[in-house]
Amino acid sequence: MKSHFVRIAFAFLVASVLVVGASTAHDVDYGPAGCGLGSMMIGSNPGFSQVFASTTNGTSNSQTFGISSGTSNCSTKGGTASTRSFIEGNLEALAKDMARGQGETIVALSALAGCADASAVGTVLQSQFKSVVPDATTADGVVSGRIVELLLQSDALACHDLS
Repeated sequence: MKSHFVRIAFAFLVASVLVVGASTAHDVDYGPAGCGLGSMMIGSNPGFSQVFASTTNGTSNSQTFGISSGTSNCSTKGGTASTRSFIEGNLEALAKDMARGQGETIVALSALAGCADASAVGTVLQSQFKSVVPDATTADGVVSGRIVELLLQSDALACHDLS
C-alpha cells in the first residue's frame, strides 16, 4: 500500500516537472523561496507556505535546473537580488560545490549572474572558500553578499547581469 502511494506521488511529481519545465516564464512571480516548481505550485504568497515552496524546489531540483534553462518560473537574467536569493536558497549544495570548485549550483549561479565562464567562477569561489564561508555559523545573507561581491570584483569573470 505504501509503495503504491510512493509510486503515484513520484509519477505526479515527474509529470508536474515535465509540464512545468516545458513552459518558460516571462514574469518574475515568486516569493522568498525563489523560482522553481515550488513557486509555480505555491505562488508568491508570503508566510509559512514559502517553506513548502522551498522544500518542493529542493526535493525536485527544479530551481537549479530552472535557472540554468530559464524554465520553471526562473529567469536566466537575475540581477543581484535574484542571485542572492538563489545563493541563500541553495547554500548547502553551493558550499559543497564551492569546496570542489565545480558543480551544478555553480553552473546555475554563473548563468543567473551572467558570468562568462562557470569553471572560472568555480575556481574563484574555491580559492576564496574560507573567506566566504569562514564557519558554519556565518549568516546566509553574509555569505551571499560575499559571493556577489567576489563576482562583481572580478573583471575576468564578466558577470554582467549583476546590478
